[in-house]
Amino acid sequence: MTGSMILALGMMSGTSLDGVDAALIETDGQRIGGFGRSAYRAYSGNEGEVLHAALGLWPGAPGVDDAADLSVAAHAALAADFPEAELIGYHGQTLAHDPGGRGTHQAGSGADLARRTGRRVVWDFRTEDVRRGGQGAPLAPFFHWACADWALRAGKMEAAPVVFLNLGGVGNLTWVDPRAEGPEQGCLAFDTGPANAPLNDLMRARGLGARDEGGVLAASGRVHARVVDEFLTHPYFARPVPKSLDRAAFGALSASVRSLSDADAAATLVAAIAASVGAGMDHVPAPPTRVLVCGGGRHNAAIMAALTARLSCPVVPVEAIGLDGDMLEAQAFGWLAVRVLRGLATSGPSTTGVLAPVCGGRISPGRRPERIISDSSLDGSGHCA
Repeated sequence: MTGSMILALGMMSGTSLDGVDAALIETDGQRIGGFGRSAYRAYSGNEGEVLHAALGLWPGAPGVDDAADLSVAAHAALAADFPEAELIGYHGQTLAHDPGGRGTHQAGSGADLARRTGRRVVWDFRTEDVRRGGQGAPLAPFFHWACADWALRAGKMEAAPVVFLNLGGVGNLTWVDPRAEGPEQGCLAFDTGPANAPLNDLMRARGLGARDEGGVLAASGRVHARVVDEFLTHPYFARPVPKSLDRAAFGALSASVRSLSDADAAATLVAAIAASVGAGMDHVPAPPTRVLVCGGGRHNAAIMAALTARLSCPVVPVEAIGLDGDMLEAQAFGWLAVRVLRGLATSGPSTTGVLAPVCGGRISPGRRPERIISDSSLDGSGHCA
């Protein structure tokens, strides 16, 4: 089911815990009509401490309510700068992810955000996928297919298939063929391994700042190959795709560089990131024409150099095809929010391992008068039927 274009505001705070991204996107839930302006709100030092203290915790644990309230307040403050948005896609803050056990936990209530902003909010995108047997992650792949479709139609990309590689706190890869009928047929996606999270944690633990800006520290260090080789023996890499990770799944990697110098530790973590992506490329259906890198990791020259050395195809930032790599995930949740309103699938067997395509998300009404957008696709709980 499709309809007219909607101007949606997608909002995302990732596992790197650096701040909130917000971006406007015009879409009918299938094709991208255009991209609007965007903004970023950094977390203060105190806010970062609140979120870090809640990592790994589940609802009801001490500190979780504080993290949830902070998430809603930060997102509401940034959403106020986008009064033209008809709809908000709110991801919340992932604190824990255990799809084979306790489920998935994104702190922050979309109902609270709707009350504070007065606008309809689509949220809780992952729970339904997990409930139906999926991994609940990654959720951007269907949007990556739409981006490749947009780039082909706009003449910004000529060859396919391509790989979108998102390097946030965790790395995830989407193999995309935009020539397929739709995202359900043209995507394969999975988490590759750790990305910025262990690097940022290293810098933070050693009092060196929030991140290795530009990869300068890593570029000055020596890779300890033994650590990387041991890292690649982790059972995750032998698991079939699709598959997903929690931010804390590779704690042993951080422990293994603890005795190294600052520069050598950073260089070794960068090598491990590239090695995990290389291992992931063994799972794609056909070699990509290039790898399009998004997320904060593409600003790290050491990571980009390590990927180029490891992979057999060109590695370029997504800006090479006219996209904004800093805002791609935020845009994704705006696009997904419109899909939820229209009852379209947000994930499928080839992206999260769910048994059948699923439309995952809850809808909370705002105070503003709202356009009627296919609400017949909703059940009484505010979930997609």
